Amino acid sequence: MYEAVSAVPNAAGGGIQILPPEEARRIAAGEVIDRPAALIRELLDNAIDSGAGGIEVSIEEGGSKKVEVADDGSGMNHDDLQICWLAHATSKIRSLDDLNTAGTLGFRGEALAAAAAVARLEIVSSITNGEAWRFTVGPGESHPPSMERASRTRGSTVRALNLYDTIPARKRFLKREGSEAALCRQVFIEKALAFPEITFRFTQDGRPKIFLPAAASKKERFAAALLDTPESNFLHEIHVSGGGFSAEVVIGGPELFRSDRRMLYVFANGRRIQDYSLITALEYGTQGWFPNGVHPLGAVYVTIDPALADFNIHPAKREVRFQDPGAIHHAITTGLRDFCHRLNLKTGTRTETGQGMPLALEALRDRPSAAEAQTSAYASQRGGNAPHRAPDAAPLRTIGDIASIVAAVHTAEEAPIYGEPRYAGRIFGVFLLAEWGDKLFIIDQHAAHERILYNRFLSFPIHQQELLIPIFFNTETAEDADFLAAKKDELARLGIVIERDADGWRIDALPEGWQSSDTDTVREILALRTARENIAERWAATLCCHQAVRDGDFLDDATAFALVKEALALPDPHCPHGRPVWTEISREALYRAVRRT
Repeated sequence: MYEAVSAVPNAAGGGIQILPPEEARRIAAGEVIDRPAALIRELLDNAIDSGAGGIEVSIEEGGSKKVEVADDGSGMNHDDLQICWLAHATSKIRSLDDLNTAGTLGFRGEALAAAAAVARLEIVSSITNGEAWRFTVGPGESHPPSMERASRTRGSTVRALNLYDTIPARKRFLKREGSEAALCRQVFIEKALAFPEITFRFTQDGRPKIFLPAAASKKERFAAALLDTPESNFLHEIHVSGGGFSAEVVIGGPELFRSDRRMLYVFANGRRIQDYSLITALEYGTQGWFPNGVHPLGAVYVTIDPALADFNIHPAKREVRFQDPGAIHHAITTGLRDFCHRLNLKTGTRTETGQGMPLALEALRDRPSAAEAQTSAYASQRGGNAPHRAPDAAPLRTIGDIASIVAAVHTAEEAPIYGEPRYAGRIFGVFLLAEWGDKLFIIDQHAAHERILYNRFLSFPIHQQELLIPIFFNTETAEDADFLAAKKDELARLGIVIERDADGWRIDALPEGWQSSDTDTVREILALRTARENIAERWAATLCCHQAVRDGDFLDDATAFALVKEALALPDPHCPHGRPVWTEISREALYRAVRRT
């Protein structure tokens, strides 16, 4: 027997009731479009499906005031515009069976209907290069649908204004404007990564922020969207395939790595999805190529027969159920291992140590002398008027940059009195041995590199890198809050951009190459309060400690020799923490030790 279920009384004293259609639409719309970034994702899907060659996204006030997506795709005619905003209106499927073969990004017929339920929707569209129609509709009876003639080139512009103004409960739970804008940029980048053949533009509050011209490959687009130009040289692209699927894999070499998985992406038929199995495939396939405790960066682009995958299991299409996920995982892992093996053979790399590839010497670049650096860029860090970034002072990002820094050209006055040292080898994975004159020098590779980087950080302006997703935090003491407020400008010169908002603090930018977790980042910045007037020196010490070559990191002979020469030329052979960079043993002392007299 079923037990009777009591109706829950409402404010008017009645029981269960059917919601009015308008209220039901607005509640359902809030599930589809829970924030501005979700609307951008849906509108970008439609623009891409329209065959666009160029797409521009524009937002204001984090997207809550305006979200606009314009494309040069196929456009819509008068009749299409009249019904496109209605629930379940779509041009992409005709029956339930079509879900098994849907080859488009958006196919549910929900995006425009949801937008019209929570915002004032304006659409201008044309299927020719002249005649166009403008359609407007808004939530509630106060904004009935209307249509008028317009002028536009082929394509569509969809504009959603004043998102959630009629649903205060939903708007109240949006994040801060900066956070919502960052999420919008993130969605924009994800779509751009998947479709390199399309030109993408992103504008925020009237200011152009991102421009990604059409690229020849996914590797080229990945580099343009996420990396600096020099880093693109360390990207690789491989192709694998199996029954009913193929995959392109963009992977960074051992010169590029992160302390987290934030720059690992998985796409399936153009959609960014969350798939832990394929993320691990990237890591398993490159095992032994990277130092322990770090992660590669890259992306997997799976193209699969729609009949072999279910794209309809998540409301926002963030998940996909593959019929045979093991086959895809195996193909990617095997393909990456084979690629790494071939590359290692080609370059003479040894990876059995699990410490990554040896480092090839980079082409040396002309650099200003130490005197020039001290009088110009160092002054800039102290508040002078030198350029924000020295033209030839690219920031160190990985141990792959050692050679281009330490293999500097010394003047005649700096030349060693015994000629060049002779690199004799490496012991314990930590120390470099060098014979110089009648002495043996034992050099701590980490301490030496730390000191070299420290001198460099104090000699050149530190380049900032804007964070895609800001770091939000709160201070626990008034002293910390006062410190951040008082030193905000000085911190900005050190590459740390911090802003205060109503709920706490927000980090918008960090020095390029910074790799610590959010928690560690906040702790390191607040620790600068104890440095008093020596913030620049303390921060330089922190940066170089994070970026210096580690114990056990493999160095090829050329790089090790360059590091030896620079270490022995240091005017102060101590790391920023005071430890000696090297120690020496004379020939005489060695002879005495073995009683060779």
